Amino acid sequence: MTVTADLTMRPYADRDLPLLRRTVAEWITEAGRCAYDHIGELPHRIYENLRGRRPVGELVHVWEDRGAVAGVAVNLRFGAAFDVFTAPSLRGTAAELRMLRTAYETTGRLMGADEPFVLTDLFDCDTTRADLLTRLGFARFRVWDHVNERELDGGLPEPSLPPGFVLRGARLDDAGQLAEARNHSFEESWTGDLYRSAVMEKPGYDPAREIVVESPEGRIAAFTVYWTDERNRIGHFEPVGTHRDFQRRGLARAAMLYAMRRMADDGMTAVTVNHNAENLAAARLYASLGFVRRHETYGFRRARP
Repeated sequence: MTVTADLTMRPYADRDLPLLRRTVAEWITEAGRCAYDHIGELPHRIYENLRGRRPVGELVHVWEDRGAVAGVAVNLRFGAAFDVFTAPSLRGTAAELRMLRTAYETTGRLMGADEPFVLTDLFDCDTTRADLLTRLGFARFRVWDHVNERELDGGLPEPSLPPGFVLRGARLDDAGQLAEARNHSFEESWTGDLYRSAVMEKPGYDPAREIVVESPEGRIAAFTVYWTDERNRIGHFEPVGTHRDFQRRGLARAAMLYAMRRMADDGMTAVTVNHNAENLAAARLYASLGFVRRHETYGFRRARP
């Protein structure tokens, strides 16, 4: 295996996102989903997962081959994990191996001293990536996510809410309440100012695609962000959450139904959603909406450098 002499790495900048979304969509068209998650995961992982911990160019890298995008690396997700998406023509080559090694070293250098392992994951069907990670000294240690899909075939019921609750798109002045709803859904530590600056004001985010359920008292009780891939006509949810004060009332279900009807109107023919394999409540919710597990992802880890 050889690495082209023209393979170079540079820091990501906000202006790169439209190009990266188009490029990865084309890679999915060419090679299928096994090596690539939905293109909506790019802005979600770059901005919401990294949440302004460091300048984005330190954590996200664009690999180029003779001026064309050859790969994308997102480092330090969850404080210890990385993702690498590689052009189909370079899959399984020394070029991909170089991208993976660099992401491992970058994440290992920046992660906290209390983190023993550098982590990454892959689709169950991605034997190419599994072989490369094994060569780099990684070992599989768990099933990470379930990847679920359903067709958008017109058989979508109307969303139903308890009296007084309202479905609507988010607004920029919702930042504080969206931060609170995330903190009480996922045990996170957002502030309104951070959510606005790190997510809502970044490229790729559209408040009309963050669907919220508002309580009769004006609180944001549930939320979801949906993403669309017009090239492959696939929608995606990331994230989906319900404030713990409002759980078990069907609010997230209503928000997802509302969003799926909008996705169908926009020409999407299918929609996907991932969830932690251990999250049984999420599994029950998505199954009740007609989602079927298509894949699972496997977590791999290696001791920090």
